[in-house]
Amino acid sequence: MPIHLLPELLLYIVMVGYTPGPGNLYALSCSLKYGRKAAMRMWYGMLCGFLLSVTMVAVATHLLGTVMGEYVVWLKYLGAAYILWLSWKIFKSKGLTESDAKTCSFTSGMIVQLTNAKMILFDLTVFSIFVLPYSNKLVDLLVVSYILTIAGPMANLVWLLAGGWMRKWFTKYSKTTDTVMAILLALCAIALCFA
Repeated sequence: MPIHLLPELLLYIVMVGYTPGPGNLYALSCSLKYGRKAAMRMWYGMLCGFLLSVTMVAVATHLLGTVMGEYVVWLKYLGAAYILWLSWKIFKSKGLTESDAKTCSFTSGMIVQLTNAKMILFDLTVFSIFVLPYSNKLVDLLVVSYILTIAGPMANLVWLLAGGWMRKWFTKYSKTTDTVMAILLALCAIALCFA
C-alpha cells in the first residue's frame, strides 16, 4: 500500500470502526451491565478474536485473492444468528447482576469478533481497495491487518470505556438499558442479513 493512502485508510477505519455495530454495542452492553473490569475480560477475547480473524482473512486473501469474496457473505448469517442469541440473552437478563457475567466472557468476546461479518467484510474491502491493487504479498496484507486493530478492538475499547463511565447513571435504568441494547443488537443482526 502506498504511504500516501494512509490518511484515507485511517479515515475509513474511523468511519466504519467507531460507528455502532455488533462488537461496539456488545462491549458497551457488557460494560454497562458488569462494569469495566468484567468487560475487559470480554474485550481481551474480542482482541484475540479480531487478530485471529484478520490474520485468517489476510492469509486467505493472499492465497485466493478476490475469489473468496463471494463465499464470505455466508459468514454474515452465522454472525447474525450469534448476535441474535446475544440480544436475547441481554433482553432476558434481570438487570445489573454480577452473577450472570458468563454472557460477558473472553469466549463470548472472541466469538463476537470471529463471527462479526461487518468487520470481516470491512477487512476484505480494505484489502481490495488499499492493498491488492498494489501488492498481493502476505507481509503487506499483514501490515494493513494490524493497522485495522484501530477499527476493531480499539473501537470496541472506546465503547467499553464509555459504558464504564455511564454505568452509574444507567444503574437506575438497567432493564430499559438491556432492552435498548438487545433491540440494537437485533437490528444489527437483521441489517447483516440484508447487507
